[in-house]
Amino acid sequence: MNNLKDQIKLLSSEYFEEMRKIRRHLHQHPELSCEEFKTSEFICKKLDEYGITYVKGVAETGIVGIINGINPESKNIALRADMDALPIREENAVEYKSLVPAKMHACGHDVHMASLLGTARILNRVRERFEGSVKLIFQPSEETYPGGAIRMIREGVLKNPEPVSVIGQHVINTVDVGKIGLKAGPYMASTDEIYLTVKGKGGHAATPEQLVDPIVIASHIVIALQQIVSRNANPIIPTVVSFGKISGEGRTNIIPDKVTIEGTVRTYDESWRKSIHEKITHMASSIATAMGGSCEVRIAHGYPFLENDVQLTSKIREWSAEYLGEKNVIDLDARMTSEDFAYFANEVPSCLYRLGIRNEQKGIVSNLHTSTFDVDEHCLQTGMGLMAWIAINRLNL
Repeated sequence: MNNLKDQIKLLSSEYFEEMRKIRRHLHQHPELSCEEFKTSEFICKKLDEYGITYVKGVAETGIVGIINGINPESKNIALRADMDALPIREENAVEYKSLVPAKMHACGHDVHMASLLGTARILNRVRERFEGSVKLIFQPSEETYPGGAIRMIREGVLKNPEPVSVIGQHVINTVDVGKIGLKAGPYMASTDEIYLTVKGKGGHAATPEQLVDPIVIASHIVIALQQIVSRNANPIIPTVVSFGKISGEGRTNIIPDKVTIEGTVRTYDESWRKSIHEKITHMASSIATAMGGSCEVRIAHGYPFLENDVQLTSKIREWSAEYLGEKNVIDLDARMTSEDFAYFANEVPSCLYRLGIRNEQKGIVSNLHTSTFDVDEHCLQTGMGLMAWIAINRLNL
């Protein structure tokens, strides 16, 4: 296997410049969730160039490729990359800056796609050196509910053949380039969206006695719902209830008829998750009623929490240390962010690990989902080679 590891590293170096060009092309031409048509065409073109068979149009813009090794029916593993960008206007002064107004690959999905294409080239090159087959999942719409993962699963992405595992990698700005991070067990939170419409009776702000003020009611609701975390949540279960938008559309002397509130609830326990929904609905409605108004509650059920298979993640840690060196493999803490990769993990033993992109000397430190987000592109060399190494090792288990 050492000889194969060295060959993978050489191929990663050989394909690096090509994958950097691919990443830059994808970065300059971002497409939002469910709009990844040109992105899909571009990926299909590359797979054609590499001689890799695929099926397109899965979940509309998704692609599923297949690479057969020796005795391909013996075992299959799936590798996943997401495709969609975010509605953010890029502020980086780089030659590969987004050419699409107010759209940007600010979450690194351009890296994920380019890296998986690099992995595909490597695996196709060494396909006579491993048994089984590798499924390549290019998934749309990770950023927008209901998410592309569940749609692809419903359309059979985990069948014919059935993978023993799904592996994904995702960039992270707190880990230096050349390193990866991972965590076994519960890793990322479930996420649901909260939409509240508080209704009262508006009018002139100078005559509050004649009104039912929805702004005051909304204020009480927002404060009260914080008690779900501080006084109802089990302290050992991570829980977040946050509100990011309140809109009243009144003026200094006008009380509006209604106020809308939008937020998120995240946790790591499905039973408690259901209970939170019930508490939000009861508390918001009761407070509004008690104050003379009403509150309509809608909670959009989002992604489940992500649990990395403990045994698989332990093996990936071991294989990563073999490939990168022990010092370049970092143990991570759980996060309250979310990922629809969780749907894959609910079906088969899976692992989503983190690919380091940070380079302080180059000023590459910005967080994901920001207008100044960028990556040290040498992460592509690490990412494509490591994922190929992990895939082959998993097939050999």
